[in-house]
Amino acid sequence: SAKDMKHRLGFLLQKSDSCDYSTSQSKKEKISSSQRVSQEEVRKWAESLGNLIHHDRGLAAFRAFLKSEYSEENIEFWVSCEDYKKTKSPTKLSPKARKIYDEFISVQAAKEVNLDSCTREKTSHNMLEPTLSCFDEAQRKIFTLMEKDSYRRFLKSPYYLDLVSPAGAGCGPENCKRSHTPTLDCNSNIISQCA
Repeated sequence: SAKDMKHRLGFLLQKSDSCDYSTSQSKKEKISSSQRVSQEEVRKWAESLGNLIHHDRGLAAFRAFLKSEYSEENIEFWVSCEDYKKTKSPTKLSPKARKIYDEFISVQAAKEVNLDSCTREKTSHNMLEPTLSCFDEAQRKIFTLMEKDSYRRFLKSPYYLDLVSPAGAGCGPENCKRSHTPTLDCNSNIISQCA
């Protein structure tokens, strides 16, 4: 449920001071500060969608919000395009491009994104000879769509407001428990775990 997802996300992004069992105070501060998102960083997410989705934990928070609205296909498409642009092997371009096209752009796509017919046609034409930039226009359109719509709702949602308010920013030693179970469907490097 959305409420459960929000609770889990809040747990992952909260301070984890008590999770470091080191006796050295300076080492403790270094480790715990690297395991949480600073209030300054969270506030930067409100400056632009780019700041939000180029930060691992910001992307996880935004993705969780979109899942709660059953509209995560846009961010999934954007992330897939970013991954696609990092493809080094020319022999992998065509199969990766086809997978993205079939999943997000084709008319029968399971996670079809909302593109105008002109952009859809151009992207379809690009599939004849896929290059690293064949999804650029479609990705730009989806970014703009998210920026004007879901990003604005995210900034007014508890997913963001709970993170930016100092009241929900941490936990004390008495109630912070060690957890090694990822509770969000996101990359393991963004899951805050105890050292």
